[in-house]
Amino acid sequence: MVKINIYIDGNNLYRSAKELGFEINYKKLRGWLGQKYEAASVYLFIGLVPERVKFYEHLQSCGYILVFKQTVSVGEKIKGNCDAELVLKTVSDFYTKSFDSCILITGDGDFGCLVEFLKDNNVISRVIAPDENKCSILIRNKNLEITFLNELYHKFSIKI
Repeated sequence: MVKINIYIDGNNLYRSAKELGFEINYKKLRGWLGQKYEAASVYLFIGLVPERVKFYEHLQSCGYILVFKQTVSVGEKIKGNCDAELVLKTVSDFYTKSFDSCILITGDGDFGCLVEFLKDNNVISRVIAPDENKCSILIRNKNLEITFLNELYHKFSIKI
């Protein structure tokens, strides 16, 4: 049996869904990912905000493995970019043979080099981009299958 891991850029997914007018039901999303892609492990990279502990507990109860980045407040904005954590975890899992194949959920061009590395090693099956209109050319130009969530949010989200 092929072991598939999914690595989610939580901020990219959340912001894209919100901009498209959707609120994600993370339990349904986890179910959809498990059913559609037979994911063994689904990692969600997210900024750590102490006041959101209940939400994190909910995500864990839905089956996500959370990977946190310490956040900092810059004015009224909370910053907690998890790009380095996602790259490090994915590459580490590759070298420890923690998966046979993986999927990245992001449209962020900062992950173009990771997509290229995984593709060169024949271990990425696709990228799932949260918004077709905001998916970076640095991901699009890798000659890899991309699934866009624009027409799929209704399966695991509510329109707001």
